[in-house]
Order: sequence, then structure tokens, then C-alpha cells
Amino acid sequence: MEFKIEHTWNGFPVFHDPVIIRLAPANAGLFMDVTAPFYNDPPAPPSDPGKPFNGLWDYEVIEAFFLNGQTEQYLEVELCPHGQYLILLLCGRRKVLKQELPLKFEVSRTSTQWNGRAHLPWSYLPPATDQFNAFAIHGSGEARTYEALYPVPQHEMQKDQQPDFHRLEYFKCFNLKTLMGQGWKQPVSVFWAP
Repeated sequence: MEFKIEHTWNGFPVFHDPVIIRLAPANAGLFMDVTAPFYNDPPAPPSDPGKPFNGLWDYEVIEAFFLNGQTEQYLEVELCPHGQYLILLLCGRRKVLKQELPLKFEVSRTSTQWNGRAHLPWSYLPPATDQFNAFAIHGSGEARTYEALYPVPQHEMQKDQQPDFHRLEYFKCFNLKTLMGQGWKQPVSVFWAP
């Protein structure tokens, strides 16, 4: 399953190679593979690669959100080209349930592109995940750029509106059975117990 981020958060086309996110079955979860331009702007967070970093959204980052649209439970995955990551489990818009969970995440990069692979355990995904969105952020100051797989439609923009990736109403349908097969059942998670 492949997704290309080809628009800014407010619906304008991007003028560079799109960020590509691929999801594939993995042992006890999903692989999330990222191929993206590498800007090195802002520079690396002040943290070791391979570790969670709270506040990663202020750096160069790719974000993917897996949502149960009925309960508003969602997984937020943030991946940085310098090797840091952040996993957030949320229950309701911006209401963090768990954060800084461990993640197997590997990165390689050249001067112009980076590739990452994260292993997302099934336990991190909310039950009955049925919606998805993804974002890319890079740049500093006035050059800060926010991109979205499913952007806010231009006709719905409000004056002085700012990027907000927790606008769950703009997420789109997502069916894990397309990837895993029609007979697949999502494993029960200890993190999302009723």
C-alpha cells in the first residue's frame, strides 16, 4: 500500500519529489517505509538516533496517523531523517494516552534523500483502524513547510488558519484488510483495552 504526499497542508501542489510512504505486512505488525527528500532543515534534534524525542514535530519529520473514526482513538507515528522518532497514542483530538513508546526504526540518507523503515506493532494501532492521514514538515522560520496527504480543501480555509494535523475530519478511509487480506482480524491490544 503506497501513499504520496503531493500537496501542502492547505491544498497547493508541492514542487519537489513527493514523500512516499509504503505500508507492508510485518511479523506482528506493519512495516512503514518512508522515502523523502532530505533538507537537513532544521538540523538534527539534540537527541541520540534510535530514541524517542518529544517535540519532534518542531524538526524535519514525516508523520502518519492511524485513526478509529468512531472512537477518535489514534496512533501518531513521527519519523525523523536523523533517526529519532516519536510514538503517541491518543484518545480524542490531541488527548495523549501514551507517548514515547519504543520503536524499531532504521534510517539511511544521502545529501538529498532519506529512507526510513519503522516496525509498527499491532498493539499500537487502535481497534478497528479505519482512517489515515500523513504529513511532512521541513524548513525553518518563514520557510517552514507543512505538507499533507489529505489536505484541508482550499474552499474550507479560514482567514489566518494555521496547519493543524489533528483535524481528524480530513482523514480518509483506510482498510487494513486491503493490505492483510479479507479474512484478517486485527489483534487485540493491551494499550487500547476498553
